[in-house]
Amino acid sequence: MIHSLSRARTIVGVLLATLSLMLAGCALEGSGPDTASPKDDTDEMTTVKVGYLHTVAVDAHLWLGIVDGTWEKHGIKVEPVRFDTGIALSQALSGGSVDVAIMGAVISNFPARGGSKIFLLNDVEYDTAQLWVHPESGITSVKDLAGKKVLTTQGTTAHVFLHNALKENGVDPTSVQVVDAAMPAAVSAFISKAAPAVALWVPFDANVKKNAPTAKMIDSAKSYYPDAAILGGWITSDKFHKERRDVLKKIAAGWLEVNEQLVGDTKTALKKVHDKAYADTQELEDTERQFSFEKAFTNDEWVEMYGNGEVIEWIDKVERTFIEIGGLPTYRDPKEFFDPTILTEAAKERGGNE
Repeated sequence: MIHSLSRARTIVGVLLATLSLMLAGCALEGSGPDTASPKDDTDEMTTVKVGYLHTVAVDAHLWLGIVDGTWEKHGIKVEPVRFDTGIALSQALSGGSVDVAIMGAVISNFPARGGSKIFLLNDVEYDTAQLWVHPESGITSVKDLAGKKVLTTQGTTAHVFLHNALKENGVDPTSVQVVDAAMPAAVSAFISKAAPAVALWVPFDANVKKNAPTAKMIDSAKSYYPDAAILGGWITSDKFHKERRDVLKKIAAGWLEVNEQLVGDTKTALKKVHDKAYADTQELEDTERQFSFEKAFTNDEWVEMYGNGEVIEWIDKVERTFIEIGGLPTYRDPKEFFDPTILTEAAKERGGNE
């Protein structure tokens, strides 16, 4: 009887000890951040491959956010992927090798074809496109271009500017011989006087000033602002937009912080951008000069322009220009490929958290 009772107590003791270990194990397991304190959605780190064109007007926001850790603060691990042309970048976005693309005037072209959406804008390329001529050609104004040859890169910011300039000055665009070449080649050809005029974008103007010192700039994009404004910004595929809208909002939230610094303390911000992305190829003064040719806006100004339709009008006008120059087959309402709600919702949430 005593042995049976002792044996029973032993069994109970073992069971209690086992139960205690199980409870302790559960307590330890539940104390981890993934169970007892699950991470908020904004704490999840998502890798996003961002394709970009390497010009200050396009990628300044991207690099400033990387330097300051702003993207990671909002749960985004950016993998930047450089491209040399908007066409190659657009193809990469279509093929899925990048999730998001940052580009210039092409945002009014590629998304209009279907399959992608604009969800964020960086700036207006206010004065980045310019028209340069050799004085001995006799060309002193845009009106003198009729019957003349002009070098440029077709389907780009410079080409859109040239077309608008011709129309605004009463010159039939078909009367001008537009010679297509990659911009470095176009500028080199102009310098060697293979053509009397070139429509280029900054910073290629520096090449002309250095190597063709007698050349003159006779017009630039600012002459047609705000009636014709060329926007640069961020686009994504329809698939990513539909399935990862939460990620796009995180990008927009980070962008708002980046833009606030870029507009509010431009000198400090550009020093960071320069040191990170441009120090090996140009001086800080060059980076600052290039930024001065674009028009940046405050967050509040962007939200207002998203809401009052001004941005839509700008996208629409550039799209129609692409159709006129043969860069687009048909017109599509920008409201179908521009989503203003990503930024406006992020701005509203940010305002509520301050």
